Formats: sequence, C-alpha cells, structure tokens
Amino acid sequence: MKKLKTLSRIIDTGIVAVVRAKNEEQAEKISAACIKGGISSIEITFTVEGAENVIRTLRQKFSSEELIVGAGTVLDPETARIAILSGAMFIVGPAFNPDVASLCNRYQIPYIPGCMTIKEMITAMEAGADILKVFPGSALGPSFVKAVKGPLPQANLMPTGGVSLDNVKDWIKNGCVAVGVGGELTAPAKTGDYDQITVIAQNFIEEIKKARN
Repeated sequence: MKKLKTLSRIIDTGIVAVVRAKNEEQAEKISAACIKGGISSIEITFTVEGAENVIRTLRQKFSSEELIVGAGTVLDPETARIAILSGAMFIVGPAFNPDVASLCNRYQIPYIPGCMTIKEMITAMEAGADILKVFPGSALGPSFVKAVKGPLPQANLMPTGGVSLDNVKDWIKNGCVAVGVGGELTAPAKTGDYDQITVIAQNFIEEIKKARN
C-alpha cells in the first residue's frame, strides 16, 4: 500500500525535484524551497556527500503529506539499502540494475531506473520497475517519448535531463507521467537565492497542470 501511495503522489504532482548540492545544508535548503513551491517529490542524489543524512533530516522535518523523499544516483543495492534505512521512499538510478530492482521489490520501494532504449525499458518493466526514467532526456527529446509509446503504451515514463519550463508541456503531452528536473530548477542555489527556486517550482507546477488540461 505504501508503494502505491508513493507512486500516486509522484504521478499526481507530475514533477520530481532532482537535488544535487555541494553539501548537506544546501541540499536541505533547496528541498525546503521546492516544497514551499508545491513540489512534494524530492530526489536527493548520492553525489551529495552525506545524502543519507539529508534524507533522514527531511523525513524528520516534514510529514509524509508534505514530502515524498527519494534517493538518486543509486548504482548498487548497497547504496539502495542505506537510502531505504535512512528513510528514502523511492530509488532512482541512472541505469537499470537487476540487483537494485530485486532489493526494492523485496522492501516494496518504487524503483525508477534510467533507460535509453526499448530493450532496456522492457527489461526494467519485466523486473518490476513501475516508472522508467528516460535518461538523458536532453539527448532524446519529447518526440522520443511519443515514439516509445507506440510499441510500449503501458510504459510509465519520466524524463530527466533537458526538461525546462519551455518544453515541459511537450514531455507531458507526449505521454510522460512525470518529469525530473535538476539544474533548471535548482540553479539559483548557487547564489543563495532560494526564493527564486520556490518561484520556479510554482511555475513548473503550473505548466504541468496546463499541459494535463
């Protein structure tokens, strides 16, 4: 039941904020700014030193109604287990890993692996992946999603990389259940302008709503 709720929340919001930061404090501030802007699904990447601490802190600070927090850049089952024990509610990887899929299935945690080809997508779905991360989105483009949905209409796709306010509507209209957004959303953190992150988050939410309607 918990797994279904997490997947529903990600799809309902339509966007996952991908948080890469120079330290734990910055990651927490970016996350808080995104939540304030209406993005409740946050992915803390394991390129952030102490990512598991950020996940644990966010789970303590925010209720499950306010926040669905996951772990990103998960390359192996060991990292996935650390993330889950720290409170991660979903796991994201840049590529499909069968051992990570098995572990996530064991603990009923959604696994969102990166896929670039039809073969990778079918393999991931057969292993139980409920959402597939189209990655890198910048190299593939929204038209790729429309092409994939021909032979795989049942695939739940979420592009990451290359998603912007200008093209998010194209990704959604071509069949994506959600989008992952990193630098386009979090860049103002470099100058400490977290209020701007909140504004951008609100704009993304609005554009997704328009595209769905």
